[in-house]
Amino acid sequence: MKGILVAVSPEGIIGKDNSIPWHYSADLKRFKRLTLGKTVIMGRRTWESLPVKPLPDRRNIVITQSSLDDVECFSSIDDALATCEGDVWFIGGAGIYQEALGKADIIDMTLVPDNVSGEGCVRFPTIGNEWDAGPIEALETDGNLKHQTYTRRV
Repeated sequence: MKGILVAVSPEGIIGKDNSIPWHYSADLKRFKRLTLGKTVIMGRRTWESLPVKPLPDRRNIVITQSSLDDVECFSSIDDALATCEGDVWFIGGAGIYQEALGKADIIDMTLVPDNVSGEGCVRFPTIGNEWDAGPIEALETDGNLKHQTYTRRV
């Protein structure tokens, strides 16, 4: 399985000023539960924004044109995927998500209620008609958060 794991605002914002502009422990716990023991692929700016590096108990891969200490780096998603076995999660940022839309099987999206605007905002790419949207459901552990899964059409 190759999946996109993302949280978005009602405006489709995924980040602002190289950070996530909200904090929901239920979403973070869900992220951890889904990614533990898996491979996570991210861009350099996402890597740099992590409060703890590398994410523990996961294979961390950064897509970048330069080398970084203490993490596996590849210059392309395809090169990284060629080394992966098992489940892979694409965890950001926008450029990684854009390319991953053509490679992923599912999009696992948390819908946060926070309205975010202004300069420095980064949007999730447009989801095309090659995806089927599942129902929007409340997260069991936090009724303020909603969840939606998209699956690639066969």
